Amino acid sequence: MIRSFYVFVLSIALLACAPVFAQTVDELVNKNIQARGGMEKLKALKSVKMTGKMSMGQGVEAPFIMQMKRPNKLRIEFIIQGLTGIQAYDGTSGWTLMPFMGSKDPQKSPEEDTKDLAEQADFDGPLVDYKDKGHTIEYIGKEDVEGTQAEKLKITLKSGKVRYIYMDPEWGLDLKVTAIVKREGIEASVDTLFGDYKEVGGLTFPHALEQKMAGRPGQQSFTIEKIELDTEMDDAIFVMPEVSPQTQSQPSQQE
Repeated sequence: MIRSFYVFVLSIALLACAPVFAQTVDELVNKNIQARGGMEKLKALKSVKMTGKMSMGQGVEAPFIMQMKRPNKLRIEFIIQGLTGIQAYDGTSGWTLMPFMGSKDPQKSPEEDTKDLAEQADFDGPLVDYKDKGHTIEYIGKEDVEGTQAEKLKITLKSGKVRYIYMDPEWGLDLKVTAIVKREGIEASVDTLFGDYKEVGGLTFPHALEQKMAGRPGQQSFTIEKIELDTEMDDAIFVMPEVSPQTQSQPSQQE
């Protein structure tokens, strides 16, 4: 009888607290959106072009250009050892061009990579209209991120993938995002830290990023030198170029 009464009281307490937790999540999401410039300005934006450098350690740097176009198109172009690599998503499928990996022809991305590209191509990010997108968000609590007690949210994407977002408690901007990714059937977590926020055209963007995969040495850092908003972008740059039959019949250096 005592146990039954305890379970009943606990159930009532949880039901009473549920709206508070839901409100906390929405308050944090709205705080993040406002810190980035507000919903109206975010929704009015049509394209973003970022230019910068990627550092891969040991003095190796690669200039890159990232272009995004609403609603969900993405193209990342970078130069390594004088060769240009491309990762892109055209709104439906992903593709890559990696000449330094032994192939001069564009290739369709594997299924898991395509899913990752599709998530990256979400123009407004997962928090904006998260319910309409089929995502769910839980408030986890506070957790230390390099000396700051960040607000931690767990977001389960419609695809089932999980991300953890750590927000600055004062400003609401992202301090860190942890993504759970799968490569060759093995799950791993990837941490991305954000910093050097600056205002561009009434919107706030990070200009410094660091990325590290759990269990692997070293990290990549990204410095964004220039951000251009609403530049003209031809849809064709996001689409995988056709490969001629003659080229397709030739074996790549990897085979």
